[in-house]
Amino acid sequence: MSIVKQNPAERLAAVQARIDSACLAANRPNFSVRLLAVSKTQSVEKIRDLALLGQVAFGESYVDEAVDKMAQLTECDLEWHFIGPLQSNKTRAVAAHFDWVQSVDRSKLIRRLARQRSSQQNPLNVLIQVNLDGERQKAGCDPEDILELANLIAEHPELKLRGLMAIPAPRDSADGQRATFGKLKALFDQLAPHYPEIDTLSAGMSDDLEAAIAEGSSMVRVGTALFGPRPRP
Repeated sequence: MSIVKQNPAERLAAVQARIDSACLAANRPNFSVRLLAVSKTQSVEKIRDLALLGQVAFGESYVDEAVDKMAQLTECDLEWHFIGPLQSNKTRAVAAHFDWVQSVDRSKLIRRLARQRSSQQNPLNVLIQVNLDGERQKAGCDPEDILELANLIAEHPELKLRGLMAIPAPRDSADGQRATFGKLKALFDQLAPHYPEIDTLSAGMSDDLEAAIAEGSSMVRVGTALFGPRPRP
């Protein structure tokens, strides 16, 4: 059955089955991988459908759109992740409204988020986004800058370093995907002795989540396989 014809429960079950199968193949417990539903440009109704099925974590890339959705879904007690490129003029809203930000890649953003996060809120969970392939058009820090950014995050009690995130360039084969995700896992392992509390490696999407899980991803970001083709923003 095509994704378009499946209902939300069938889509969610199919994605979870893929995660479970990938964990089994990698000799990992299935609870070691969290599912982040990428809900950017999707309707409030579609998000609510998944929330009623037990999905808790949702990822958004457009701040104003996300804040509007949050206001309409307060009864669902959801966990909101900002996953898009973060502009300086949007850090205040991200600091105020989100539980996680996965796309921190420079010191200016860290300082702004820390300054703008209220002391009345829990610390903002932060992932450092890494540009694995040196793509100029893509967000993410250089791998050699990871420790410097981690050290800066650790200076601010308003922030909590949780790990790394990456959006690698597409690969033509599963072996190519695994090689790339393996590089990200190696960077995570290099950071862990400095910050042993880190616990999140956000990697893998609808087309490559199996390869990501095989190489140690603990959070996969899935949109199309859960919602179908994404509407334009």
